[in-house]
Amino acid sequence: MPKVYARRRVSILAALTGLIACVGLFNGPAASAALPTPVSGATARSYLASLTVATENRTGYSRDLFPTWITISGTCNTREYILKRDGSNVVTDSSCAATSGSWYSPYDGATWYAASDVDIDHLVPLAEAWDSGASKWTTSQRQAFANDITRPQLLAVTDNVNQAKGDQDPATWIPSRWSYVCTYVRAWVQVKYYYDLSVDSAEKSALQNYLASC
Repeated sequence: MPKVYARRRVSILAALTGLIACVGLFNGPAASAALPTPVSGATARSYLASLTVATENRTGYSRDLFPTWITISGTCNTREYILKRDGSNVVTDSSCAATSGSWYSPYDGATWYAASDVDIDHLVPLAEAWDSGASKWTTSQRQAFANDITRPQLLAVTDNVNQAKGDQDPATWIPSRWSYVCTYVRAWVQVKYYYDLSVDSAEKSALQNYLASC
């Protein structure tokens, strides 16, 4: 996911919103973060039970093997499409770059008013996909995965939160905003199931534990 380093000016309201959200008392604006609704907890548990458990292998991985971002519509590429989908009152210029709007990050409850403060997270990271079976895919298959706007795989989030997540799976990283964890793990399992990706034993155990409450 593209790393963006920007000087931020956070309003008192945005900071307060993030603080409240982190303790699970605020669910964020309904109009933001329009991740395609993942499967139910029961379906996710069924999907997880069917996934192959295997040791991960990072050999040969390069992010360049997953082409991003591609044109989605008109002049809009994948990043620009998700920024428009997940933001509120987003205004774009003739090249589809977001010039104004706001973005609520469901991972940490922060709200941003500059697109440069927002990353598009691959919910199942590209390196994780490689480790779990994508090393055997064609480049076109990896491109489809990296730009999938249909499954719950791409989401606009706070850039440094996305960078802290990196390529970690739910055994070592979940959103700090507890009220979003169930959505996150249901989406994770749905994506892995759809793409026939494996899970490692620690990942499966963590997913089982989180899904038990979904």
